[in-house]
Amino acid sequence: QVNFVVCQLFALLAAVWFRTYLHSSKTSPFIRHVVATLLGLYLALFCFGWYALHFIIQSGISYYIMIIIGVENMHKYCFVFALGYLTVCQITRVYIFDYGQYSADFSGPMMIITQKITSLAFEIHDGMFRKNEDLTPSQRCLAVRRMPSLLEYLSYNCNFMGILAGPLCSYKDYITFIEGRSYQLQQSEANGKEDSKYEQTDPSPNIAVAQKLLICGLSLLFHMTITKTLPVEYNIDDNFRATASWPVRFFYLYVSLMAARPKYYFAWTLADAINNAAGFGFRGYDKNGVTRWDLISNLRIQQIEFSTSFKMFLDNWNIQTALWLKRVCYERATFSPTIQTFILSAIWHGVYPGYYLTFLTGVLMTLAARAIRNNIRHYFVESPAVKLCYDIVTWMATQAAISYTVVPFVLLSVKPSFTFYSSCYFCLHIASILVLLVFPLKRTQKGSKKHESVQPVWSRKLEEESLLQKNNYSTTNNSFSQKQEITCRYQALKQ
Repeated sequence: QVNFVVCQLFALLAAVWFRTYLHSSKTSPFIRHVVATLLGLYLALFCFGWYALHFIIQSGISYYIMIIIGVENMHKYCFVFALGYLTVCQITRVYIFDYGQYSADFSGPMMIITQKITSLAFEIHDGMFRKNEDLTPSQRCLAVRRMPSLLEYLSYNCNFMGILAGPLCSYKDYITFIEGRSYQLQQSEANGKEDSKYEQTDPSPNIAVAQKLLICGLSLLFHMTITKTLPVEYNIDDNFRATASWPVRFFYLYVSLMAARPKYYFAWTLADAINNAAGFGFRGYDKNGVTRWDLISNLRIQQIEFSTSFKMFLDNWNIQTALWLKRVCYERATFSPTIQTFILSAIWHGVYPGYYLTFLTGVLMTLAARAIRNNIRHYFVESPAVKLCYDIVTWMATQAAISYTVVPFVLLSVKPSFTFYSSCYFCLHIASILVLLVFPLKRTQKGSKKHESVQPVWSRKLEEESLLQKNNYSTTNNSFSQKQEITCRYQALKQ
């Protein structure tokens, strides 16, 4: 953990240097690719030792598969290999090193690299094999039309800004940043026309970086002072279960899981700040002309803590992973996309049984919450006072459901997880099943506006924002391609 923090702080300083002295206006994309890759591999070697070779092996073999298999089927082979290699490494780490310990946890960066490998493989398949009219608007904008060079590929996977903690970004966004075209695209209005009102050559990320570092400091302080006094394991303490009342137990469950979140806030916000400090992550301007540096942000803390639905929580937690699951699994699944997506999420996270218990429980919670929302919410939105009461009740229910669901994710093992659920009499599992038996659940039809309300947990709002933000820039230097990209983004947003 100390190595990780030291490396991330070094990466932050390197990012400032990278933006200042290796700015795209001062040096070539080739030099920026080389420096970003070498710095990334150095950080990986410093933090994980020779385990960092796994990053090279996984990326190298995946690139070889892309070259020899061909664009028709390479996405399938890359997906199976990258996820399989990650799983083998996770099994090795868990059962060779101490169970539940995170020393030499080199699988963390490999999880991000796996996302990048599989995302790029699908994007190349979409761009070089599938017909344009067969793609969804988001797939059309993300599609990669040429095979990356080996240097571009390694730079995308192993650059110093994201090798340790991500977040995932699209290949086109990364290449656009390296080549210095992030600020060339003018802000487009909702009517699809260009608007140069807020055009700038190179907006400064300093304010955004400072704000995110402040959040990192507060999160770290909270984690070091509060989190250890509220251990999640106390939920299964025999004395606590025997003496505490149900309200006290549920209140402690909520506060202990809330106290477990700041370490994620710290790691993901710091990773976001590093990318911003290098000049990566710019997403245009808001309606007031203020710069937005959340292109690859991974969480929205306020929406997480005040979410009033299971879907809203997941929309704002680990955003880039949610988008990855949606793009490589949910949109392409031929049956039961929600179940397949949760299973893929569990496999990607690792081999601890607690992960599978959490995500299988998450399937039940998601379907039950969707059924309740579809069948009763419209009765409570007419009056502001009634809507406020409804929001308060749903906030409490959401926080209880989230806390109940993720306990095995923290406890990791089967026995303590079942001890917790049995002490609660599997109450929310049973309640979810009863809800699904009582309330009809509409069938999800992807891409249909008629069924907007039953989209997956990765939410319409997140999808619409991501379509506007992802690949927000053109892939060529000429103005014609910029206009094409504006039209593509506009059509995607309208869809």
